[in-house]
Amino acid sequence: MNDNMKYGLFFLGGVALGAIGAVAVSRGKLDLKPFATELMSRGLDAKDALLAKAETVRENVEDMVAEAQAVSERRKTQSEEA
Repeated sequence: MNDNMKYGLFFLGGVALGAIGAVAVSRGKLDLKPFATELMSRGLDAKDALLAKAETVRENVEDMVAEAQAVSERRKTQSEEA
């Protein structure tokens, strides 16, 4: 079996699976709303956790930059005094 035939079969399988899912949803036998709601709430929780972590990292970097500037200023004043 060559690659084109394999990819074609994958495509047709995906189309068939999508069609079966669409029919199941339209007939009401498959209720996706609770699953979708849960999935979205988990995504929002992950987003909030990621943003909190990014904020912490940003604050740490700002602190390091401020400390580096203070050390640099101290070194400049010491070299000017000497």
